[in-house]
Amino acid sequence: MTAEPFDLARTEVLDRLTVYLERAVPGFRGPIRLHRFTNGQSNPTFRIDTDGGSYVLRKQPPGTLLPKAHQIDREFRVLSALADTPVPVPAAVHYCADPGIVGTPFYLMGHVQGATFGDLMLPALSPGQRRMVMIRLIETLAALHSVNVKAVGLGDYGRPGGFYERQIAVWTRQYRAAETDRIEGMEALIAWLPANMPKDPERTTLVHGDFRLENCIAAEDGSAIRAVLDWELSTLGEPLADLGYHLMHHYMPASEFGGYVGVDTAALGLPDEAELLDLYARLTGRPAINDWTFHVAFALFRSVGILQGVYARALQGNASSPYALERGRKARLVADVGHALIRTRG
Repeated sequence: MTAEPFDLARTEVLDRLTVYLERAVPGFRGPIRLHRFTNGQSNPTFRIDTDGGSYVLRKQPPGTLLPKAHQIDREFRVLSALADTPVPVPAAVHYCADPGIVGTPFYLMGHVQGATFGDLMLPALSPGQRRMVMIRLIETLAALHSVNVKAVGLGDYGRPGGFYERQIAVWTRQYRAAETDRIEGMEALIAWLPANMPKDPERTTLVHGDFRLENCIAAEDGSAIRAVLDWELSTLGEPLADLGYHLMHHYMPASEFGGYVGVDTAALGLPDEAELLDLYARLTGRPAINDWTFHVAFALFRSVGILQGVYARALQGNASSPYALERGRKARLVADVGHALIRTRG
């Protein structure tokens, strides 16, 4: 098998990247020591250590990409825009559109020290620390949804109004483009969502699109969220779509994705969904959160689309994580959870 010509671990690629960054980034000096993060499923991400400091490089994956996927230029734009807001983000250092350096466009951001928690049970923390992490996440999400998008230069980052109609259409197309087998639960969600749109007037804010514990860097003791990562799916839209996605693990079984179904969350110190919804409503000035089943069902539907894309890329050999094939196979499980939700609550 021929090696990928732009593999960052290859000496000639590292040398080319070093020369480029020394010219493009003030104060950057090689040599580069490279470490690849393996927990992401979409855009390959690397820590770059130099004698002068550490950075993180994020690039598009190689190969043929789905339409409008892996738009890392949008990630870099939103990081730049949020630099002086209450939303914690890494420093946006440099964007490179030239695929001749590492094979695809990429950007460089600052490296943020802290902990990345992949297990929603937070076994390394005390009950009080677990509670604090979950509270801080809601506070961070509320701060994100309170950003004045026009003031930070993101007024044209998406279209106001019609968010769910567009998103349902987009993710149905993405799912169809990556479909490998018929998933009955997904077919049910595709039919149910357009027929059960929320009755409340739509709000438009900046939304992250993939806001979850794993995409945040926290203080080691859970006392603060230091950075929100992975802005690939960010846009302007209905903020409750973010909230539904962030809390959908309350509907997932403990045996998959570390969900909370069947878990004594109170004994672990984890706040329940109702408390978190109330906190979010108070922080954002909402009188109530209605049509909650729809927002969670949409989050599950979109997650199936994401996982199916991961699975399709894994089959093609283009996934950024060695665990992509196993994770992508869980699309059917998530679809089944969504199907059960709309049957019982819809």
